[in-house]
Amino acid sequence: MAHGVGEGTVHAQGSHWFDDPVATALVLLAGAAYAGGTLRLWRRAGVGRGVTVGQVVLFAAGWSILALALLSPLAALSDRLFLAHMTEHELIMAAAPPFLVLGRPVQAMLWSLPSGLRRTVGRLGRPGPAASVWVFATRPSIATLLHGAALWLWHVPQLFDRALVSPAWHAAQHMAFFVTAILFWRSLAAGWENPRRNPGAAGAGVFWLFVTSLHMGFLAILLTLAPQAWYAMPAQAAAAFGLSPLEDQQLGGLVMGVPAALVYVAAALGLAARWITASGGRARKVTDAPIGA
Repeated sequence: MAHGVGEGTVHAQGSHWFDDPVATALVLLAGAAYAGGTLRLWRRAGVGRGVTVGQVVLFAAGWSILALALLSPLAALSDRLFLAHMTEHELIMAAAPPFLVLGRPVQAMLWSLPSGLRRTVGRLGRPGPAASVWVFATRPSIATLLHGAALWLWHVPQLFDRALVSPAWHAAQHMAFFVTAILFWRSLAAGWENPRRNPGAAGAGVFWLFVTSLHMGFLAILLTLAPQAWYAMPAQAAAAFGLSPLEDQQLGGLVMGVPAALVYVAAALGLAARWITASGGRARKVTDAPIGA
């Protein structure tokens, strides 16, 4: 990070790890709950039972990415540099959530609770209002709509600039990105984890991933090709890196349009490969079945 005092430099305040106590507490609490619940479950059922070692590795990867986005100097710089802001957002939306979802966090975290509270919280998953809301919100079409709405609404200049000056609005922005991303990636989990049993879910997941990559790519094009900067990011930070505000925005648009959008394309191609492989296996099974079976 650029340090120093004076013209053309970025102030060093807030340029270290764990600068936000609320984000620090939430991220560390989530990691501790997952680790504690997993260890407790494994002591009861055996290592790899309920939550596999692979799922723990996936969650750890997603948790590390989330910590990098919210707790590192990147978070402090994102208030002053659009490129850093976009990098932080894409880590929150595109990089961390798929790993976290595949890490089976709910089951592990439930086991971190005392037994009485665990049963109370677990009852929320039974048929009822809470379960109905969850099922509705994790339909691929609905989750894609919510995820896309959060992306576009929070890039409206008035809302984006408000989030830069208000901690409460900034927290709301991050929560909107993260929660809708979790819903979106969770809606694809059935097709990814068992495409043979859920071929329809796998096929729908490929479609919605490509839809998301397309509209995200279109927003990135608008940001990159805009004739002037959309947002009131402080020009001093961009100048410290030899950038104008417009160049800063263009680089942020490229971050959204290339590595971030490619995450969705790569996920779609991976899911399509699993879907085709599973469909081929089902077709062979039918072909090899005895006549009249």
